[in-house]
Amino acid sequence: MLKEFKNFIMTGNVIDLAVAVILAGAVGLVVNGFVSDVMMPIIGHFAGGMDFADLKYILTEASVDADGNEVAENAIMWGKWVNTIINLVIVGFVLFMIVKAYNKTKKKQAEEAPAPPPGPTQEELLSEIRDLLKK
Repeated sequence: MLKEFKNFIMTGNVIDLAVAVILAGAVGLVVNGFVSDVMMPIIGHFAGGMDFADLKYILTEASVDADGNEVAENAIMWGKWVNTIINLVIVGFVLFMIVKAYNKTKKKQAEEAPAPPPGPTQEELLSEIRDLLKK
């Protein structure tokens, strides 16, 4: 069983998948950084200097109870959700562009690969077998 597991782990598909997952995590961090640090300030600038992350619907205001303890506000942070939607759209567009570029390179490789030379037809092979059997 250990040998089967080793063969499974060492196959190319599993290693390729592991590399893809690790690379996807790194690319995700880069894209999220780009969206939050570059794109969202630009979008906020064109939206009148607004930061969507600060938008919220307050259900209960922050207050101080009878014992002097501060009670935090209870709010729906819908602006963060808008940021997440914008992030999703930008990440989706970036991934679309990456896949589109990858598909272009795959087409070029497929076009460059020469067609294999045509082999003998079935009739030619059968006639060779017949001639060999006659001898």
